[in-house]
Formats: sequence, structure tokens, C-alpha cells
Amino acid sequence: MRHDLVIIGGGLAGSEAAWQAANHGAKVTLYEMRPKQETAAHKTDRLAEIVCSNSLGSNDPTSAPGMLKQEMRHLGSLIIKVADEARVPAGMALAVDRELFSKKITQSLSEHPNVRILREEIHDIPEDAFCIIATGPLTSPKLSEAIIQLTQSKHLYFFDAISPIVDTDSLDMGKIFRASRYGKGTADYLNCPMDRQAYDQFFDALIQAERVHAKDFENIPYFEGCLPIEVMADRGRQTLLFGPLKPVGLEDPKTGIRPCAVLQLRPENHHESCYNLVGFQTKLTYPEQRRVFRLIPGLEQAEFLRYGSIHRNTFINAPTLLTKTLQMKTRPSVMFAGQLVGVEGYVEAAASGGLAGLNAARLLSNRHPISPPPTTAHGALLQYITTSDPKHFQPINTNFGLFPPLDAPVRDKQKKRQLIQERGQTDFRTWMTQSGLS
Repeated sequence: MRHDLVIIGGGLAGSEAAWQAANHGAKVTLYEMRPKQETAAHKTDRLAEIVCSNSLGSNDPTSAPGMLKQEMRHLGSLIIKVADEARVPAGMALAVDRELFSKKITQSLSEHPNVRILREEIHDIPEDAFCIIATGPLTSPKLSEAIIQLTQSKHLYFFDAISPIVDTDSLDMGKIFRASRYGKGTADYLNCPMDRQAYDQFFDALIQAERVHAKDFENIPYFEGCLPIEVMADRGRQTLLFGPLKPVGLEDPKTGIRPCAVLQLRPENHHESCYNLVGFQTKLTYPEQRRVFRLIPGLEQAEFLRYGSIHRNTFINAPTLLTKTLQMKTRPSVMFAGQLVGVEGYVEAAASGGLAGLNAARLLSNRHPISPPPTTAHGALLQYITTSDPKHFQPINTNFGLFPPLDAPVRDKQKKRQLIQERGQTDFRTWMTQSGLS
């Protein structure tokens, strides 16, 4: 085996992985194919170039994204350190001067004595080295083929078709009933019934709602099995009643009759703290999703933990393939990080890269890899991407719905989040101490 750690991809995940591994004593070879091989989105040859929004999300330490950033600061994150230095005014959000941001990260890694940066495209995954694959949604065709061979094609996807996720506590359970279609199996689904008037109001709002237009590099062909909800609606008023809103096999126990339409909600985790709107992948703008979907009975006050989307992406079926240390189950010397593992967002990608880099350094020095507890922001994210139902796995960003419930129920939302944040902060510091990281 080679004595250096190979990292493929110089985006946010790869850059953070290189920084953490190098700071924990590993010799790192970081491969970035730009500028020799360009992508459809990047404009420069710099590492950690941000190609879309310049916002890294909420910086409020009492929010789930803010918790993740605080934990990364405790770990000495390069991405968050530079983001703080390159920050531009954006209220409670952490937004950056994107040019200064990527320039500083490139400089920091170029000057690190344990990091060697090679501007080459990698076609094959090395078999003689510990390796982190962090190439993101714009993975080159040749490397994609290598990943297909490594993971088996049925476990690699090239676009997202994501339905929104809502917080269970924000649902009006007085209007929702629990049942499975035709009463088969256990009653795992929550059902939002609509009469004809409610359905017509929802349908009219849906077809008139504002939609997101994809960038050139994000254009993808829609597949009949996962059309955006609004595209289905464009085909006619009755189409949804034979698709995701079909009421067949469902009877509202309050009325004893079958509704005109039914939206089914599927639990997103074992705690049932958040639910997925089944079949509601969409290209509506976020404000429009919030406005239109809240017209559905039971969702009037719904809090959206993740909005729906359909866009180009490359990600693996992490629950099938990865352990909580981000190693492949079948080939532990290979690790994945960033959007490839099924996380959404700049910071989430970087956080996974940081953990992969930290664990790779430990493996290279013959130490056991580690994983934060699920009560922390890092741990909750890892728990989701490695233990979710593989049949329904979709990328996600960090949110409070991923955290284990508190020991005692708390009705007040702000108090509940404060207690989750305090518990996570304590557990993360304890884990760092026990792992020799502090």
C-alpha cells in the first residue's frame, strides 16, 4: 500500500478532507482535474470554487446548520475558518466573497507541508492506497464509470428527484389519518384527505405556481417514473388522481368514505420526527412550495425541513454501501465524501469530507476510525445517510428532523431546539475528548 492518502476532487469536501487528514499527520495527494479538464459549471482552477449561491446557510448556533458549523469550528475546519474570514453581510446567514474564499483555500492547501496537489484527471480508483472519492455532482464520465464498477450500477444515481420533508410536530393530526392502502401491512403512512373543493383549489394553485428554470449544466431528461408534480398536473386535472394523489384503497375513518384525493406522508427516519411528501418531487420555487403545499389539509402550518427539487447530481446509495465512518463496506480502503454520499449543501459536503479525512489519517496510522454520536449535527447526518431505507434514500441537508428525540417531549418549538442544541454541544465535546481530538 502507498503511504499517502489519495483524495480525488478539489471541491469543498475534498479540500476539507485534505486539510483534516494533513493536520492529523497524513501525507495527502489531492487530485483536481481542473484546469486540464474543465466542467460545465466551474470558471476557475481554484479549489473549493463555489458555483451557485455564495451563502453557506444559517450561522445561528441554535439552528441545525449553525450547529454543524460550530462543530466544524471545534474540529478546526478550513472551510468554516476561511468562510468566516471572507464573510460578506447576509444577516444571520454565512455568505462569502466567493473569489476570496476559493483563493484563500487554494493558498492554504498549496502551502501545507503535508499536501501535494496534482492537476490530473483520475480515471481509475487506486487499489494500492487509502482513497477518498469526493468528486461531487460533476464527476467526470470516466471516473463515473469506475464508480459504477465499484458500487454496481444500481447503486449510483445521476440526478435528484426529491420530495419535500416536513416536521411531524407541525402537522395538524386532527385532519390526518394513519393507514396503509387497502389496509395491507402496518399503518405506516399518514394520509391527508382532500375533498373536491380542496383538490381543485390545490390543483389551480399548483399549475399557476412559479417554477425554477435549470441552469444549462443542470438540464436533465425527466423520467416517467419521477416526473415533477407540476409537470404531471400540466397533463390534466385528473392526472394526479391516478398518480401520487390517488385515493384508491384509502378510507377516511372520520367520514367512512373515500376522499377525492389523498396525499401520503412516509416517515423519513426511525423516530418518525419528519415525514416525506410521497411523489412530490418538484421544480417549484421554495416560497411557492411552501404556499401551495400548505393548501393541503393537515399541512396548513407545515414546517419544511427540506424542499423538493429535481436537478443534476451524482450520488451513491450510501445506506447500502457505506459504514458510519464513510468507508465502503466491501472495500474499507475506499471512502466517499461530499454530495456523492447523499448530503445536500456546501457545509454538509465539507463536514462529511472533514470526517472522511480525519478517519483516513487514523487508518493510515493504524488507529480505529471514529464517528460522532447521533445527537450531534455530524452524527445525525451520518446516521441518516448510512441507516435510511435504501429503497427510498434521497440526499438531504442537516435539519432538526434528523436528530433523536429528547428523553422527555417538549411542546414549545424554540425550547425543544434549544435543548437539542445543548445536548448536541455537550455530546460533541465529550466525543472529541474521548477521541483525543481536543
